[in-house]
Amino acid sequence: MNKPLYLDSHSTTPVDPQVLEAMLPYFTEEYGNAASKSHIYGVNAFQAVETGREIIAKSINAKSQEIIFTSGATEAINLAIKGLAFKNKEKKHFITIKTEHKAVLDCYEWIQSLGHEITLIDVNAFGEIDLEKLSLNIQENTILVSVMHANNETGIIHPIKKIGEICRENGVFFFTDATQTMGKEHLDVESMKIDMLACSAHKLNGPKGIGVLYVRRSRPRIKLDAIIHGGGHEKGLRSGTLNVPGIVGFAEAIRILSKDREKKQVQLREIRDTFWNEIKTNIPTAQLNGKLENRLAANLNISFQGVESEALIIALKNDVAVSSGSACTSDAVYPSHVLKAMGFDEDRIYSSIRFGIDNVNHNEETGKKIITISEQFNRLNF
Repeated sequence: MNKPLYLDSHSTTPVDPQVLEAMLPYFTEEYGNAASKSHIYGVNAFQAVETGREIIAKSINAKSQEIIFTSGATEAINLAIKGLAFKNKEKKHFITIKTEHKAVLDCYEWIQSLGHEITLIDVNAFGEIDLEKLSLNIQENTILVSVMHANNETGIIHPIKKIGEICRENGVFFFTDATQTMGKEHLDVESMKIDMLACSAHKLNGPKGIGVLYVRRSRPRIKLDAIIHGGGHEKGLRSGTLNVPGIVGFAEAIRILSKDREKKQVQLREIRDTFWNEIKTNIPTAQLNGKLENRLAANLNISFQGVESEALIIALKNDVAVSSGSACTSDAVYPSHVLKAMGFDEDRIYSSIRFGIDNVNHNEETGKKIITISEQFNRLNF
């Protein structure tokens, strides 16, 4: 049976064969615990971890000791927000935007129940943040601003360098969820004045189950309380046996992506733009959610007015693998909070599909599926 064309790369990506090859020895040969440095197995595992830490740190212009390994971006986000809230008892005001990932919004909802004050900033119809409004909402007791680098549903890329500058000028820490951009878009924690950054390997052709939290250690130094205890691993911030194969795979995925990164992004944009132009030609009523420019090279979020997205997704299941939004909330029956924050009505929200193109896709493959999508749309839109 032929599998459908995979166009859900914002949810997860296939592991690159070179990444898998780099990981395999750490399952079968170099299987030591990185914390057991009394013998060669542990030493080799420890060295692999530190090499991976250095590669990942270098990719964002950080220091290796500022990289904390987690089980994924969600855990990294929880550690960043809750860890900072628990550590700082006086400054209780946090700022974020309404289109953040649910992992961020749910963390803020939880610490709000403990007495912290949360300000949610609106976005415009394109999902863009008003930087002046952000500045005006910073208070004396504000400790953190959280704005994701790129939205996981609409692909909008936020101006995090400008946001970092605003935060630094006001003496406020800046945290960004870079899960969708790590290894793909330019990231420099120094020039962008990022104080904490979360990401995950499985969005960049690495393995699932491994993530990173970057925590600045100087100018300014960020202090967090641990949220997982037992053993004091990762400088006391994240106890638990390290996922050595995952760390090796994460680093290898970063190494591969760093080669010809810009060229790969150009290729993805060409595939994406061709896809959108063909969709518009075949389905004139289709609407793009967000602007085509200033968005992830692999992203399209399209509203197929007149047809519910779930019905179209089911009709396409043998031909195209897509989703209506975030994989973390795909089982929910309520509308996308991202598209809702952009001011769309429920008809547009419930007819929207997110397409995530990966490096394994090609114009020929995606082109062949456009006719199928239009045929199924026309069949449902009778």
